[in-house]
Formats: sequence, C-alpha cells, structure tokens
Amino acid sequence: MKQRNRTNSLPKSFLAAAISSLAVLCFAPGVFAQQQSGLSISAGLAQAGEPRFFAIKDARIVPVSGPVIEKGTVVMANGIITAVGTDVTIPPEAAVVDGAGLTVYPGLIDAGTTVGLPGAEAPTTLGGRGRGPRAAAPVKQANGPQDRPLTTPWLIAANELDPDDPRIASWRSAGFTTALVEPEGGIFPGQGSVVDFGDERAGNMVVSPQATLGIAFELSGNFSSFPTSLMGSVAYVHQVLIDTRWYQDAEDAYNGHHQGVERPPYDRTEVVVADALKNNQLVLLPAGDKLAIYRAIRLANDWQLHAAMYGAQEGYELSSEIAASKLPVFVNVNWPTMPKAGDEDQITLRELELWDRAPSTPAALSKAGVIYAFYSGGLTDPKEILKNVKKAIDAGLSPDDALKAMTVNSATILGVADRMGSIEQGKIANLVVTDGDLFSEKTKIKDVFVDGMRYEIHEEAPPGPPGGRPMPMQNSEGVQP
Repeated sequence: MKQRNRTNSLPKSFLAAAISSLAVLCFAPGVFAQQQSGLSISAGLAQAGEPRFFAIKDARIVPVSGPVIEKGTVVMANGIITAVGTDVTIPPEAAVVDGAGLTVYPGLIDAGTTVGLPGAEAPTTLGGRGRGPRAAAPVKQANGPQDRPLTTPWLIAANELDPDDPRIASWRSAGFTTALVEPEGGIFPGQGSVVDFGDERAGNMVVSPQATLGIAFELSGNFSSFPTSLMGSVAYVHQVLIDTRWYQDAEDAYNGHHQGVERPPYDRTEVVVADALKNNQLVLLPAGDKLAIYRAIRLANDWQLHAAMYGAQEGYELSSEIAASKLPVFVNVNWPTMPKAGDEDQITLRELELWDRAPSTPAALSKAGVIYAFYSGGLTDPKEILKNVKKAIDAGLSPDDALKAMTVNSATILGVADRMGSIEQGKIANLVVTDGDLFSEKTKIKDVFVDGMRYEIHEEAPPGPPGGRPMPMQNSEGVQP
C-alpha cells in the first residue's frame, strides 16, 4: 500500500499555526528590538502570558546601593526595574500599587539552601552547610571511573530544580526572592546555582546555573570505607586538587602535540573540577569552627582558589585573620541552641561560649572589614532566618549591615551584583514590600515581586501553596488588560 502523504494529512489549523510561527521567527529581530526599547512593547508580545508592568508609588524605598528615598516610585517592566526615584513618570500600562505607609526593600537572598531540590531535607552532616552532628547512616558513595568516594561535582542544582517544591512558596512569603541552591551530601557534592523563587518552569528560575563548587569534609559514615576520619577527608580533597592540576597540564600538553604522546586518562571528576577552576568558579570551603577557619584559609592560599568560606560561627574570635585572608564569608545564621534542661552537666564551657557569642560574629566581621552574607544553615522555617538575624543585630550588628548581608553582599560574592541585590534601574525586579522596618517583629510583608511578578502575601494563607500567586494585571486606571 502506498504511504499516505503526511503533509497533506495535517489539519489546516495546524498548517496555519506553523505558517504563523514561521512569520514570527522571520520578524524576531524586530520583536527583540521592541522588547529592549522598554515600556512601549505591546502586551501581546509577553512570553509568559500577561505582561509584567508595575509601579509602586509613594513608598519609602531602601535601595541599599544609595540613600533611602522617603517618598518615591519604582517602575517595573517585563521583570526589570526601569525607573526608581522621586520624579518618575508612571506609564499608562502599569498596574499601580499604592505604597503610602509601605517600605520597599530589595529581594532577600538565602546564600545556601536546598530549597527547590527534590527530596532534599535540611542538612544534618558536619561537612555540609548545616550545623548538626554527623549523620549516623552511611552516605551513598558515588562511583566514577576511578571509584572516587563521595564525589559528584558534575551535579548542578539548576538541572535538578523542582518548581513545585512547597518550600519555595514558603521562602518567598518570608521575603526571600533568591537563593544559592546547592546539592548536599559528600565531599564534592556538586555545583550550586543562583535561583529566583518564582513559580514558573525551572528554566525561568535560574539566574546563574554554575555559581559555586562545593567542598565539604564529609565522612563515609561507614568504618569499612574511606574516608573514616577528618584527616582522611582533608587528604582526599588535596589529592583531588593534585590530580586535577596534573590533568590540566597533561591535557594541555596532549592537545598541543598529539602525535607520539600518550593521551591522558579520562576522569570525570578531574574534568569537571578543572573546568570550574579554569572558569574561576567560586569554591566553597567549610569553616565550621576555629580550626576549620584556619584550614580553609590555608587551603585557599595553597591552591590559589577563588574561594569563600562558609559556617564561620566562631568568626568572632578570628575576624582579623579572616580579614587578612581577604576571603568572603557565608555566615550560618542557624545559631547554636541553648542546652535542654537536664543536659547541663554534659555541656562544655566552650559550647556555652559558642551559644552566647556566635550571634556576635557578623558585627565582628563588619568591624574587621570582611564582606559576608547570610545563609539559613538548615533552618526549616524561613521566618526564623530573620529572627536569627535580629539576634545578630541585638549582638551589635547594624541594621544596614544586616540588610546588606541579605542582599547586595550575597549578590556580590556570588558574582550577580550587576543583576540583583539592590534597587537600581536595569536590575531584576526582585522586591519586598513591608508595612514597617524589615527586622521588627511587628512588621508584615505585604507583597513580594520575583522577576517582576507580583505575589500578594496573606497572613492566613488561602487554600493552596503558601506564599501567594501572581496577581492579575491592572493598568493605572484599575482596568485589567
């Protein structure tokens, strides 16, 4: 039987749609030029349905990058801040939010979390970004060409994102528009991604897919498998870096002259780590206690790494040494908790001192001139992050420095300060709107904007995921387009 012509069998409606799509592609350069021209773009050209045109009018604006604007306006279009100031023209297509009595801050950044990763829980291992004891259960070992233990640097958080993770909405409703999302578990657990906490498809959430390369001095959890000690874990990290440098040299030599030269063996870990170092990717080094801080500084110096240390709750004692190292710091705000009643006789004086003084670390780092940012460190309630930052303020940190540690400092360390971290024209429209000072217990978050999409925050969440949903558009006359 003669095969039927597939083109002739297609519905006319499909052919019409295909022709229309081809026409759009042919005129794509013109469309892009219109998009770049700003607010004059037609609503029909918006990629994700309704256009995102907003203006917050007559609000107190805290840009972070400059002085506070007591009564100003922020205009957003297609996910970008297009104007901010006291004398700003609001385009007619913008939905106007009355900001009288409200304060606008840059979106907050959690500089280390697993929120958005499927099946991820709060980290509980000594080597990870959490603060708890070492896990009793063995950690699954990753097997590569050379059977490297606990080593999966090729895992990229951006490739594993789950937009339906309910924690995303929870973090967003607490004012966090962005996070460094990181794989957990292992010595080289993977690469962290800077992610915006909208609720669209995963690809639309990613700001910087390969922002960091994580290292943790993890143990196998199994006394029959390597590494079973901290010394072994540290030695393994050095060995991977030695192997990586050897691979880089061998690969360069081989690529320069193939004939008569034995090709270097392929090792997935060496290839990925070599690419990260070549691209000057930020390497995260654990610094959970004083010895770990010294260890991180030495490791960064010995290998000339573009690095930052994380943890650093004992930084109040070593702020001068940290400043001299010029390493930025991610401070874990999951502060040590007071011992339970009845356990006092098992608590050491050192532990009591850490419980008392850990929240003073940020103030000490500020005084020493260290650039640092905050991360949640395994906290399961995002509201606790702000409460714990308030403890640092009570311990001597200025509110301005606290805000910087949750916004522009995070963006700077992660290499995305040209796109976010402050309220400036041309940056991503990530904003938090409150009815008072951000660090006051009585203050409530009213609106959150992520990539220019508005989420209204309710005290009592309606049915469905918490954190609100995108608000329907209205123009400056209150009419929905």
